[in-house]
Formats: sequence, C-alpha cells, structure tokens
Amino acid sequence: MVPSPETLNDLANTLVDALEGFDYETEIAFGEMTMSVDPGALIDLLTILRNDVQLKFVSIIDICGADYPGRAKRFDVVYHLLSPTLNQRLRIKVQTDEDTPVPSAVPVFPGADWFERETYDMYGILFSGHPDLRRLLTDYGFEGHPLRKDFPLTGFVEVRYDDEQKRVVYEPVKLRQEFRDFDFLSPWEGTDYVLPGDEKAKG
Repeated sequence: MVPSPETLNDLANTLVDALEGFDYETEIAFGEMTMSVDPGALIDLLTILRNDVQLKFVSIIDICGADYPGRAKRFDVVYHLLSPTLNQRLRIKVQTDEDTPVPSAVPVFPGADWFERETYDMYGILFSGHPDLRRLLTDYGFEGHPLRKDFPLTGFVEVRYDDEQKRVVYEPVKLRQEFRDFDFLSPWEGTDYVLPGDEKAKG
C-alpha cells in the first residue's frame, strides 16, 4: 500500500524536528521518501532514526549499491529502513568512490553485516569499521565485482570441472569461434535471411 502524500509530509515534518542541525536532502517520489546525506553523518543519522521515539526506524531491510560510472563519486550506497510503529519505510543514500570507505552501519544495526559484505562483493564498495568485510557470494580468488557497469559480461575467469585432472580448474575466458557463428541475431554477423516479422525493416 502506497502511503498518502499527507502521511509522507507528516514524516518529513517529524524528520525536520528530529534532525535539527543535520545537513540532508529529502525527496518524495512514487510514494516513497529518499534522504541523501554525507557519509560522515551517516552513523549519527541512523542512530537518531532508530532511537527517536517519534520515528523508531528499528529495522534495516536492505543495503545495496548502485553504479554510475560517469560520476566522480560513482557509487550510491542505499539503505532501506522500516518503522513498524509508523508503518513507514525510508530510503537513505550516500555517495562514495572506489577508494573512500563508508562507515559501517553494523554498530547501529547488527543485521547490516551481510548486507554490507554483499555490497562489497558485488560493487567493491568499502565499509570502514566492518567486523569481517570479505566476499559473500563469489568464489575464493574471484577477480572484480560483478555488478559494476564496467565488469565484462563474460567475466575474467572460466571455472569448470576437469574430468582428466579430477578437480576444478580456473582458466582465462576464451571466446571460441564456434560460439560466434550462430545466426540467430548474432551480435557479430547478424542474419543472412529475413526473420519473421522483419520483412518491412529489411525492405
């Protein structure tokens, strides 16, 4: 159920009172409220949102990343909070680059632990103060971060089981020619015939 504009405006007014002196921006779009804040103020903000008796955003639903390679600070770290008391959700965004860590939310929300590990694994975003920041979803020795926009679709390494060696082997990715010669909308050659429905386009 999408909150009414009045409900979101009431939440915005409550935030103004609770966050006096904080530097942040809010945006309401598609029935959701998003706050943008500097990483240095993130932990204080999360603590107030959790502890304030009028807000009680006590549950962290998710932490994820978003990649915008054209920006100097290419990553958004996005936090989703829930207040069961208000029956409201709140999104918080902070921006960072490849080298600048974001303060870990684990001291405020212990459940942020694996969310931050996943974000690090998929995007390479660093979290300072995290108790155990290591990969979560990819394999040992995996190179790169798969959800970055500049990560190649084929990856860097091919992993397969070698029946002769009776073990898993890691090899550089090779695009063999036979995989390039299929003729169903091949991105290299295209088709030599007219596909059904494309008669007008080919004409």
